[in-house]
Formats: sequence, C-alpha cells, structure tokens
Amino acid sequence: MKKIFFPVLIIFWMLNTSFFLSTTLLQTNETAKEISTALSKANARDVAKHFGNTVDLKLPGNEGTYSRNHAELLLRNFFTRNTPGSFAVQHHGPSRDGSVYVIGEYKSKENKSFRTYFLLKKIDDKMVLHLLQMEEQ
Repeated sequence: MKKIFFPVLIIFWMLNTSFFLSTTLLQTNETAKEISTALSKANARDVAKHFGNTVDLKLPGNEGTYSRNHAELLLRNFFTRNTPGSFAVQHHGPSRDGSVYVIGEYKSKENKSFRTYFLLKKIDDKMVLHLLQMEEQ
C-alpha cells in the first residue's frame, strides 16, 4: 500500500502545483495585457486600477513613490502632454523574485518615443503594478 500511496501523492502534488502555476501565469499575462492595452489607449484610469496602494512611478519630470490617486493624475498629465500614438511590447518575462516585467515602447503622435518598463508583483494573491517607468529616447 505504501508503495502505491507515495507515487500517487507525488502525482497529485505535481498536478496541483502545475495548476496553481498555470493559473498564476494566466492571471499575470492577462494583467500585463490589460495594462499594455491601457497604455496604447493612454487610459490612465485603466492603468491605475492595477496599482497597489502605492506605486513607484518614473515619468519625465516626476519620479517617486506615489499613492494610487496621485500616480493616476501624474500619468493622465503625461498622456495629455504626449498624445497617444501606439504602444508595443518588446520583451517580457519573469524576474528572479517571482515578479513579471514588461518592456515596450510608447510613441506619441508628436513622434516622441518613450522606453516603457513596468513590473508586476504578487501582493495578497493579486498581481499589482508595482513600478511604471517611461523614459524619453
């Protein structure tokens, strides 16, 4: 009985773990996609709904850790000054600490280009936008 129980237990654990990891990965990919879509539409409200209580924000002229509402206002001002043209993801992947990064390029209609980087972290079983950085190229 012990010879059968242990392999069954291992298989059950592996299936459970892979289901958990695939669910987390699916949630992360969906969150990253929603943020990317919001950036392409220059929709500060839709980006901000993924912020945690605070967010590290680096925009031209503004850099620091801000509350969700303050960061949304700063992002909205950035989009007003840099009318949206497009946003394209160039790289994405997991970080060593379990967070997920996305690197892309935001282009304004005024032909300004911004290297965009955002980092998602899992906090209280939810993927939140922890860092958003947009630097003019």
